[in-house]
Amino acid sequence: MKPTKTRRELHAELQAQIDSFLQEGGSVNEVPRGLSGRPYAQAPLMSIFEGQSQEDRTPIPEVVAAIEARRKPQASLKHFKPRPKKKVILDDFGQPLRWEWVEE
Repeated sequence: MKPTKTRRELHAELQAQIDSFLQEGGSVNEVPRGLSGRPYAQAPLMSIFEGQSQEDRTPIPEVVAAIEARRKPQASLKHFKPRPKKKVILDDFGQPLRWEWVEE
């Protein structure tokens, strides 16, 4: 199994990659603080929920029925007996003596 790298090792590796990039002639563009990436930064944010409403959707009853049938599989499993459970038998002082299988 390969040992995981520590934070210091990851930080040193990342710093080495940055230094290598800068030494090969790469450059980093600095963005002034407060500058937005939106085209119209002064305009209010547009809602992603504008457009079609829920009334325009097409109902698919067979898909909904299939999903509901998968949600309730317990109705067909009621004829199975529950599995026995292990129960500890204690002596008069509360010390464990043995385990027994108990059907509840």
